[in-house]
Amino acid sequence: MYRDPEAASPGAPTRDVLLVSAIITVSLSVTVVLCGLCHWCQRKLGKRYKNSLETVGTPDSGRGRSEKKAIRLPTGGKAVNTAPVPGQTPHDESDRRTEPHSSVSDLVNSLTSEMLMLSPGSEEDEVHEGCSRENLGRIQFSVGYNFQESTLTVKIMKAQELPAKDFSGTSDPFVKIYLLPDKKHKLETKVKRKNLNPHWNETFLFEGFPYEKVVQRVLYLQVLDYDRFSRNDPIGEVSIPLNKVDLTQMQTFWKDLKPCSDGSGSRGELLLSLCYNPSANSIIVNIIKARNLKAMDIGGTSDPYVKVWLMYKDKRVEKKKTVTMKRNLNPIFNESFAFDIPTEKLRETTIIITVMDKDKLSRNDVIGKIYLSWKSGPGEVKHWKDMIARPRQPVAQWHQLKA
Repeated sequence: MYRDPEAASPGAPTRDVLLVSAIITVSLSVTVVLCGLCHWCQRKLGKRYKNSLETVGTPDSGRGRSEKKAIRLPTGGKAVNTAPVPGQTPHDESDRRTEPHSSVSDLVNSLTSEMLMLSPGSEEDEVHEGCSRENLGRIQFSVGYNFQESTLTVKIMKAQELPAKDFSGTSDPFVKIYLLPDKKHKLETKVKRKNLNPHWNETFLFEGFPYEKVVQRVLYLQVLDYDRFSRNDPIGEVSIPLNKVDLTQMQTFWKDLKPCSDGSGSRGELLLSLCYNPSANSIIVNIIKARNLKAMDIGGTSDPYVKVWLMYKDKRVEKKKTVTMKRNLNPIFNESFAFDIPTEKLRETTIIITVMDKDKLSRNDVIGKIYLSWKSGPGEVKHWKDMIARPRQPVAQWHQLKA
């Protein structure tokens, strides 16, 4: 008797039942595996999110970490902003992680930018610092009082390292002596021609001066450069209250000269660059900008322009000038001038920079001057030597304008 093999025998499972059982078994297995993976992922992600929060911490702790990072940044570096890019939609999980960190990154960026702005080594700050500490020289003098003769004795001995004020890179210094607040009566030393380290050794007597009045006065010494054809140029000053000095015997002092309080020390500053080309025997002077210029007009402003004179052995060789900037105490010029100077003449060459105030109705006023040479003041000499040491490179420096 023929029996169909596909026919189900009594008590044996059919093929459909077996198929359904297999599907159920596989589904349960997949579900179990997926649940295990999901649980494992949750644990890993939860741990990672916890670490992220520990790294960011509170705003205060994040700020501390950011400052340390910013401090270690090299000059010229910048912080990377990890804030989300505008227009980009982050995933939920990453969004939770980056939102606290983006505020810290913004703080890092702001702190870093401020620290880079204030970091030492920028050319302009170094230049300004060098100008503000420029040496005006120093003076030696002695003072004492003779009680028997009621006479105050002041002896002017010498000065050292005075700045150059003349075209020749030197000065003709002399000293005025006052007992402030009296400005009508003054005494003067002799003029020492072409001498930046003059010796006077001159003694001055203020006779018939009661001691009670002497201790109420201030000894004021003003060092000037004598000029035959124009106003004498102030070099520096020293003042010492006599009530702080033991006048029973001659006391000797060395004092650094300070900018004169007659306004010569507040004429403003000028930024310029020098570029020396030895193969072309030329110097390019670039007048860049000025700041805090002295107001020369009635309206409290000035119309500045700059004259550049090339001098050789006290003789004027060539003159050039910038355009006039109307009513501007912080003008920007950015004008360059080239001068032909053979190498063998550099030691006898002086470049005189004069900032002028343009006046239509009267003579133009001098705001301030700068003398650039081998023999000028310390700041000018430094600029000149830097120019020689770095040929074909513009060397910029701020200079204090002088009377």
